Amino acid sequence: MATDNFYETKNGRTSFFDGGLLQFIGWTILGILVTVFTLGICYPWALTMIYGWKINHTVIEGRRMSFSGSAFGLFGNWIKWLLLIIITLGIYSFWVFIKLEDWKAKNTSFVN
Repeated sequence: MATDNFYETKNGRTSFFDGGLLQFIGWTILGILVTVFTLGICYPWALTMIYGWKINHTVIEGRRMSFSGSAFGLFGNWIKWLLLIIITLGIYSFWVFIKLEDWKAKNTSFVN
């Protein structure tokens, strides 16, 4: 990984992912264990942990990305979305994926 005029490159490419397989496996196993042992209560933490790892290892057009979302911030949304799913008898669950993607985008930026 080289820096040229504040742009990162890898093997001559300006867009790349520099995370490793063992890291991915480790973060995924940790996320699953935390979710299972807390009976799903810490699922937002697992999501932010894994998503943060993916984003923090991504470079687009020479610019490294950064994830600033927190499990606490997602947890508040998670409770709100769960209540809306219950109130609408499950109908709101179709929108949760979109809301989660929007939350991820809101908390993703470029470092340089």
